[in-house]
Amino acid sequence: MKVIILCTAAAMLACSAYAQDTPAQKPTLRSILLQQMKETHNNKQWFVPANVAVAGLTPEQANWRDGKGNHSIGQLAYHLVYWDTRSLEKFKGVPSPKFSGNNDETFDNFDSRKWNDTVHQLDEVLTEWEKAIETADDQKLEQWAPTIEKISTHNAYHIGQIIYVRKEQGSWNPENGVK
Repeated sequence: MKVIILCTAAAMLACSAYAQDTPAQKPTLRSILLQQMKETHNNKQWFVPANVAVAGLTPEQANWRDGKGNHSIGQLAYHLVYWDTRSLEKFKGVPSPKFSGNNDETFDNFDSRKWNDTVHQLDEVLTEWEKAIETADDQKLEQWAPTIEKISTHNAYHIGQIIYVRKEQGSWNPENGVK
């Protein structure tokens, strides 16, 4: 319970800075978690969301690697789809396929021929997370709040990597949010 209170307090503090730009409303745990998920999905606020980060890329650009051992954009997007889907299944009580424990597999199974499907799946799983947050009962939301917060943070981290890779390959338009 202390973790939930601390997580909620930290999120509320973070929201208070954002609240200067929006009408005054008392934030709730649900509104904070939903805001975090939407801002890593398709609601461009302080940083670039996933849908903007992957928009307009060809399969070849998504598969591009820098030769230094870093992941491609496609691998990063596939990784997000994998973990966000797995977490959502757990949240909904749906059994997930067995995981070997090798996190490299969550990157390495990307297939550039399925890039458009990966982009669609990323949008779909983030939309499903938003619906799940909107409709969950308060008790479940409190129980899952630390995990949902980490999912949003994990998404933001990898979205930043996607932008960096796009900048490295020359496919990023700074007008989309990051100079």
